[in-house]
Amino acid sequence: MRDLKTLPKAHLHLHLELGMRPTTLASLAGKYDEPVPVIRGFGNFTAFSATCKTAMNLLRVREDWERLADEVCADAVGDGAVYIEPSFWPTQYRSIFGSDEATWELVLSIFDQAASRHGICVRFMAPVDRVTDDEASATKLAELAIRYQPQGDGIGIVSYGLHNDEVGHPPQDFVESFRVAREGGLLITPHAGELESGQFVKDSVDLLGANRIQHGVRSFEVPGLVEQLAAEGICLDVCPTSNIMLSVFPSLAEHPLPRLLAAGVKCSINADDPLLFGPSMLDEYELCRREFGLTDEQLAFVARCSIECGGAPASVKAAALSGIDAWLATAPSVEPANA
Repeated sequence: MRDLKTLPKAHLHLHLELGMRPTTLASLAGKYDEPVPVIRGFGNFTAFSATCKTAMNLLRVREDWERLADEVCADAVGDGAVYIEPSFWPTQYRSIFGSDEATWELVLSIFDQAASRHGICVRFMAPVDRVTDDEASATKLAELAIRYQPQGDGIGIVSYGLHNDEVGHPPQDFVESFRVAREGGLLITPHAGELESGQFVKDSVDLLGANRIQHGVRSFEVPGLVEQLAAEGICLDVCPTSNIMLSVFPSLAEHPLPRLLAAGVKCSINADDPLLFGPSMLDEYELCRREFGLTDEQLAFVARCSIECGGAPASVKAAALSGIDAWLATAPSVEPANA
């Protein structure tokens, strides 16, 4: 087996604030005299969401964001990532920074500096909150995201997502805003097929024009959908540990990632929310090797999908793809753990 840390890869399914380290969460809670949120043990989305909101409430001033940016970039480099595309919803910070524009300006500036220090490329996903946003506010978000697209190889917003609880909030609620985003040049990257059925994946592809799906792991529930995903080259940004902890599947033995890959579906491997679930992206790659028996060739394919299907500049993609080829061409040097 080859060293997965040295495999160039991209992290395409990461909720920005929840890339925070547990030690930072405790430190910020102490700084603001708040109780430290529980970050393990929940088994449903409601408990998970409440913990998320508590953690996000601790990012209040520029130095908090600078600490987060430095740690997110450093941890990504430690995982062997050359590119990350975190999801960030600015609306919840309006009361602190005044507007979505001001919040994006702050976050983009801070992460631009942190990315340069750590030698990694960072660009962003702007998601709609499917529970609190309506079509009008979602369209404004899309128009704002289009304005913040990168110049040249710089930082900016490259994708437009759809997050929060799927149940009762189907993709067709936001067809117009996704049309605006798609025609404006953004990648279309909604959450679907996690807490709701695979039909939400189908609708995200057919109605929203999805390029990638965050999760998408219930696609086998819809006849012909997996074949459609493979034929159209739509990437599923899969998060195995998250799916188990939120009870999408009862165990890893029933997780469909190996079946999706066998069917020819492009997939990336991601951590989703390391603060809450524990594993880093590199840990998830290791888990997929250990628990699913993925070969180095399969893991290289996954890494290649993460690079090709993200919004990194062409120069970053080319270097990473060459690095993946070189990784595979190198003789295995890491012995199996049970050898």
